[in-house]
Amino acid sequence: MKFADFFPGQVIDAGPYLLTQEELVAFARAWDPQWFHTDAAAADNGHHQGLISSGWQTCCIAMRLVALAALEGSESFASPGLNYVKWRHPVRPDDSLHLRATVLEVRRSSTKPDLGIITWRWQLFKQANVEVLDLEATSLFKLSNT
Repeated sequence: MKFADFFPGQVIDAGPYLLTQEELVAFARAWDPQWFHTDAAAADNGHHQGLISSGWQTCCIAMRLVALAALEGSESFASPGLNYVKWRHPVRPDDSLHLRATVLEVRRSSTKPDLGIITWRWQLFKQANVEVLDLEATSLFKLSNT
């Protein structure tokens, strides 16, 4: 999507994305090697009673879904960050995830006319519409001066 295609109140749905146990554990071993992400036997006896995904992996899945559904082919080039990120419920192996991105604000920079700015809320859900991730992101778009 191009910057001009975004508008406040717009909802973009994407997914599903099926997270396998192999992918969950491989990500955790590389990036978040805590036992409740990497050791199924130990995790079965832990607080969550089974393996759970790293919250950072959950964010990566949301990013992938947003990139494929909305940012691919756009003028997007960066993000200055997130206003908040909340992991509402754990993600487990074989969860099927889908994304709802709601555009909150679309504007051009008042000081840089070739800069477009979008603020949007990304929510990731698993089965039974259980919310697992809620974040608010800002995306920057390089626009022509015309």
